[in-house]
Amino acid sequence: MAASVRLGRKRPLPVCPNPLFVRWLTEWRDEAASRGRRTQFVFQKALRSLRRYPLPLRSGKEAKILQHFGDRLCRMLDQRLQQHKASGGDHARSSPSGEKSSTPEGPPARVRDSSVPIPAQPKAGGSGSYWPARHSGARAVLLLLYRERLNPSGRSFLTKEELLQRCAQKAPRVALGSTRPWPALRSLLHRNLVLRTHQPARYSLTPEGLELAQKLAESEGLSSLDVGFRPEEPPGKEPEVPGAASAELGASEGSVQQLPLELGPGEYRVLLCVDVGEAKGAGHRPKLLLELQRLHVTHVVRKLHVGDFVWVAQETRPRDPARPGELVLDHIVERKRLDDLCSSIIDGRFREQKFRLKRCGLGHRVYLVEEHGSAHHLSLPESTLLQAVTNTQVIDGFFVKRTADIKESAAYLALLTLGLQRLYQGHTLRSRPWGTSGDPESRPGPSPHPLCSLLTFSDFNTGAMKNKAQCVQEVFARQLMQVRGVSGEKAAAIVGQYSTPASLLAAYDACVTPKEQEMLLSTIKCGRLQRNLGPALSRIFSQLYCCYSPLT
Repeated sequence: MAASVRLGRKRPLPVCPNPLFVRWLTEWRDEAASRGRRTQFVFQKALRSLRRYPLPLRSGKEAKILQHFGDRLCRMLDQRLQQHKASGGDHARSSPSGEKSSTPEGPPARVRDSSVPIPAQPKAGGSGSYWPARHSGARAVLLLLYRERLNPSGRSFLTKEELLQRCAQKAPRVALGSTRPWPALRSLLHRNLVLRTHQPARYSLTPEGLELAQKLAESEGLSSLDVGFRPEEPPGKEPEVPGAASAELGASEGSVQQLPLELGPGEYRVLLCVDVGEAKGAGHRPKLLLELQRLHVTHVVRKLHVGDFVWVAQETRPRDPARPGELVLDHIVERKRLDDLCSSIIDGRFREQKFRLKRCGLGHRVYLVEEHGSAHHLSLPESTLLQAVTNTQVIDGFFVKRTADIKESAAYLALLTLGLQRLYQGHTLRSRPWGTSGDPESRPGPSPHPLCSLLTFSDFNTGAMKNKAQCVQEVFARQLMQVRGVSGEKAAAIVGQYSTPASLLAAYDACVTPKEQEMLLSTIKCGRLQRNLGPALSRIFSQLYCCYSPLT
């Protein structure tokens, strides 16, 4: 009888052995996702690995044995655990896994206590423990959609353009660099808080998103009347900063408008920024950095999205020592060894990198070609490499510098650094937005005076991102460049006259005869010499966009 009862009982579900660590990793992942940071994937992988581990962990250091747990993540867990114990929260007298300590005093701690994470931030009913951070893009999007839903004359949805415009006008104040509306919107779509329908896309709140938006409005002291579109500021609310949550579709979608930066003489120093790809080594500092150090060149190693070397004017007495103001000087260097140049020509990186260098916003572009062994052992003949280097200088307008070895390359960089320090000495430097009239590409010719209207380092590096969100014109230009013989200048000339594929197709439809379609693009002027695109490429594009049968 007892055996039958035992067989009929349900097996209890296993209890999570590390509930605190799971909770903290979930919070960090959700916060990173709401701000559009890629660290959300790091936290997600670590969370998945932790949930598979069946034993309790007493510290973050012990979690080092798990996959996707590095030194930094373990330190974060230990620091959070110390703060948790010091604050007297749940498990303050127990291990992070929820097990009781040997001290008999005090009531047993509960495993699930939702009052610990953040006070005055209730949990959303249908969205688990997700709570978007204050001044984040996710919170701005939810409140904007909530306002539209409560508006009696509203449509209960917003398009992409309307969200961008209203984020720029009515979004709450956002900390610098913390808001990216479209990564945050993708996170809201993934959490089933926002619904996307129709084409073009329309964004509206799901029932779970509506419940969370209501709690967000209540937490900020906004009633159903306060969230309407009124010109006055709600009582007790901080003043809004227009454009703080808007996206710059040109340079960096989701960037934040920054205050203008001005550096007078003696208020900055010139530093050489080296890309991390040039600093990789097997157990020791690479030879290039050692040579720069030997030549007493002041340099820093950073991640550059375009180019290998740039120079910045760094503020010497910043208000925030952790984040000094930096302006990028009008010079950039791309370094290529002969073997790397050969491989980049074969896989197509050579053309793509030159195209991105010409669009990076810097006027003086240097192509540093470094010898490496004998050119006879490469997969391309030496004549092909010489022709590619010559085309880079003559056609693309780069300054090509050839060096014998890495020591000569380091000496050339040292001379450039010294020359730029002397060139900018005594000048006042000012920041400029991306793509304004101060852009060096807008200048008609060389000037003996340096360009003193410069990009900030954050705008330069963000605008040069390879995988950033692109507009239709940029995708169209990349599509055109896949045709053999179409350079960046030719693609830019076509896009300048027909900005989208739809406009080009409409122009083809307006042609009367097939011969007129073939010659439609032949007279487009390209490059500095303003030469015609030519009938051959025009005929190829007409076949590509007008022929419905297989191409021959």
